[in-house]
Amino acid sequence: MEKGDDDYGMTIKITLAKHAVMKEPLLMPFGFKGAYLSELWQSITLLSNEHNQTGIGVGVQSVLWSDASVFEQFGETAGNELMADMTRYALKQIEGNQYSTPFELLEETLPMVYQYGLNTLRLTDLRSTFALNALVAVDQAAWALFSRNSSSSFKELVPKYYQDALGEPQPALASIPLVPYGMPEEAIDRLLSAGYFLLKIKVGADPEQDGDLDKMLNWDCQRLSQIHSIASQYRTAHTADGKIAYYLDANGRYDSPDRLMKLLEHADRIGALPHIILFEEPFSEDQSWDVHHIPVRLAADESIHNEADAVNRIEQGYGALALKPVAKTMSMSLKIAKLARERNIPCFCADLTANPVLADWNKNLAAYLPLLPELKVGVIETNGYQNYREWERMKSWHPLAGSIWTEATNGLYHLDDQFYRTAGGALDIAEPYESLVRGKHEY
Repeated sequence: MEKGDDDYGMTIKITLAKHAVMKEPLLMPFGFKGAYLSELWQSITLLSNEHNQTGIGVGVQSVLWSDASVFEQFGETAGNELMADMTRYALKQIEGNQYSTPFELLEETLPMVYQYGLNTLRLTDLRSTFALNALVAVDQAAWALFSRNSSSSFKELVPKYYQDALGEPQPALASIPLVPYGMPEEAIDRLLSAGYFLLKIKVGADPEQDGDLDKMLNWDCQRLSQIHSIASQYRTAHTADGKIAYYLDANGRYDSPDRLMKLLEHADRIGALPHIILFEEPFSEDQSWDVHHIPVRLAADESIHNEADAVNRIEQGYGALALKPVAKTMSMSLKIAKLARERNIPCFCADLTANPVLADWNKNLAAYLPLLPELKVGVIETNGYQNYREWERMKSWHPLAGSIWTEATNGLYHLDDQFYRTAGGALDIAEPYESLVRGKHEY
């Protein structure tokens, strides 16, 4: 790259770094990876520079998603405490230092935070994703702080070197709702009636919690049959073939391509196979199967911590990458998006049950990604509205609450000029979050 292509031609000094957490209860237990969440901790970070300018990040912690072994060993609450501890450690390392971009801040901080988890917290075999999840709010706050002297437009804020990751802006994004293990048939039917046409279906269930993979496979087959019997009754204008599309997510629960093929053979028998346009993370990240022969597009998500991981999965035959600014930072997501664009690998933005502000941070990248081949519109996974008990109050905390892009209409988020001028409000100051992190109020 040429000198200056990767920076803003300036540096900022972090003079103040603060952190707070807010525990948001869920409407009901949220199941995946064979376990369940009852609440999600919101990680609020404030960074100020030498000119008293401020940036705020509002991440969401998901211990179960980022490292299921930590969740299993420590439980939900203690696992959240450990991740919050890593965020606070990161802020101590950042305060007083100077950076030229959010990318530089992440590159310097991530190795230290990861080692802190290994050495001080003694989280052996810690997944890098756990450390990245701990840094989402820090990264977002850094982007917000740099925007104070640069631009409120996301595309203009992205350094020249990473502009190759971005395509043409999309006029709309389709919302991908989540179909978790326990969602009843009538709720699935309501989603389809409301205009949603790409369903993210959680598979890899272990209803009896005994780890029997044959039972898991049988449950998944029955669940896919149940959902397909409903969805096959609907048509949509937003897919190339007019059919409702499926995006299956196993969160690494399958142990081999042979077992996965049994599920896909069942899908073929019932007529569901053509509907499956994505199958995310069927295997755990430590498995390195060649998957070129699998008859659906496999997508990598948790197994990608950096660019080298992305290259490895592409070489194994994975045909799509899930980008997660809400879970692995915008800075890392842009690096991976650039690599994927250079290799003509389609990407999409997945969710982590993000709060409304963080969900709109995710939309900024999703809005510039090329379309998936089977679709006629851009997509983004959003499921916060399905899961948070206090979603209406959380929406009111958005700096640009009520804007057209914050609500899906007939399954679509419409992105207007204001969205692109303001980065959807995701880098603005949300007063309730600022008050909370500054210790002025408790909620």
